[in-house]
Amino acid sequence: MNSNAIRLPARRLAQAAAATVLAAAPTVLAGAGTAHATGGEGRASAVVLRTGLDVSLLDKTVHAPLAVSLNEVQAPASADRTALTARLDGVGGGKPFSLLRADVAHAKATVDKQRAEGFTNLVRAKVHLPGLPLLSLIEVRQVTAKAVCAVGQRPVAEAEVLGHVTVLGQRVTLSAGGTTEVKVPGIGEVRLDLSKKSTTTRTAAATALELDVSVNPLKLNVADVKGTVTLVGATCETPAKAAVAPSTPAEPSAEPSAPPAEEKPEQPGKAPAEEGVKPQSGGENLAETGGSSMTPYLAGGAVALLAAGAAAFHFTRKPRNT
Repeated sequence: MNSNAIRLPARRLAQAAAATVLAAAPTVLAGAGTAHATGGEGRASAVVLRTGLDVSLLDKTVHAPLAVSLNEVQAPASADRTALTARLDGVGGGKPFSLLRADVAHAKATVDKQRAEGFTNLVRAKVHLPGLPLLSLIEVRQVTAKAVCAVGQRPVAEAEVLGHVTVLGQRVTLSAGGTTEVKVPGIGEVRLDLSKKSTTTRTAAATALELDVSVNPLKLNVADVKGTVTLVGATCETPAKAAVAPSTPAEPSAEPSAPPAEEKPEQPGKAPAEEGVKPQSGGENLAETGGSSMTPYLAGGAVALLAAGAAAFHFTRKPRNT
């Protein structure tokens, strides 16, 4: 009376606990398969004109830095202005002077989850320096720069100078991807770097024209100008890619979670069968597919089942109390 009344609930409790462990394993695995972001957003920028000039006035007794930019934008943004003026005390009586004029001066930078792009277009433009109002530093017909960074693709940088270029009144032929020097007696000299481009695994940068300037008009020491002028540039950085979600693991057989069957009377000399345990099924799957991310959970479930079976065996073999 005591034997069956006590052992059966104990064995069923142990089997139910083991089945619960196996049923919970797929739930844990499903939670581990969620995709997540691994970094921040991409970046992009574009600029039509940027100067870094040092202007010396009155026999270099006064130094006036000239650091200005036109249509310099960062994603997401765009700008369309065709003129840029500046003002320096001691030059032109302190009145504004024209630094750049163009028919088209457009800069655009865009970013989304899959792509970052910077683009700049300059059409029929003239750049002037302080103290040199009648002679253009440079004249161009059309200049463009583009930088594209797309997820899963190598970044691309492009820069083009279309048509003729005039520097300090002289038409010049630019060497592709190289440096061109222009010297004008009594005025100064300019060194031009054409189509500077660079890329890495995640970034790209393109500059159509970069000018290294050293100008002193007529050697009068009214305005000695030295520095750099960047004409049309674009940059980008690839957006961070989301981590790929692991494939959904195959669910283990639902049989272990089924309610345990009724206990059958023991046969003399034979150990009680471990109900709900089918190690061959799990073993065959692993043998066919190899190890996977489910292996630790299957191993844990097997250990729990073995423990439940041992507990059931212990209760069934316990000496009967009269």
